[in-house]
Amino acid sequence: MDTDYQLAFQLAPVGLAISRQRIMTDCNQALCDMFGATPDQLIGQSFQILYPSADEYERMGERIAPIMGRSGTYADERIMRRVDGRFRGETFWCHVTGRALDPTQPHAAGIWSFEDLSSRRQVKAELTPREREVAALVMNGLTSKEIGKALSISPRTVEIYRARLMRKYQAHSTPDLVNKLLQG
Repeated sequence: MDTDYQLAFQLAPVGLAISRQRIMTDCNQALCDMFGATPDQLIGQSFQILYPSADEYERMGERIAPIMGRSGTYADERIMRRVDGRFRGETFWCHVTGRALDPTQPHAAGIWSFEDLSSRRQVKAELTPREREVAALVMNGLTSKEIGKALSISPRTVEIYRARLMRKYQAHSTPDLVNKLLQG
């Protein structure tokens, strides 16, 4: 029996997108459903439409490139934004994994998977773009110094954002904050 790879791509249980220069050249129905969009609304568009802000899209692209350049892959959990439909503009936690077809050119061409984590983790507090980035890295267990390096900001600035997150989530410690972020 021959494998129908196009059918497998379309029926995959996670959102999938193929990209060239950070533009979606194809996507499956699971991705469309997750972001509340049609294929026509996504194919040919920049991934920027899936981000809560243009700044987050730009900074993520800068952060991804050197990691994909070394290993060919990248994965994280981040807050994304629904494009259309009844939940238009809603933010949600998403696990994103990507593979560059050529690691020496990380954004040239790749395949990306998206898993909606909103059933396990809700975005309960209104967060700024930088707070969303710091929250994602805190959940990965990074120290303030490591987060600062990843975001090109000082560890002291990271501490300020961490303190804001702790206030918004009414957390008493970093482990408590991580627990509350995981719970939503």
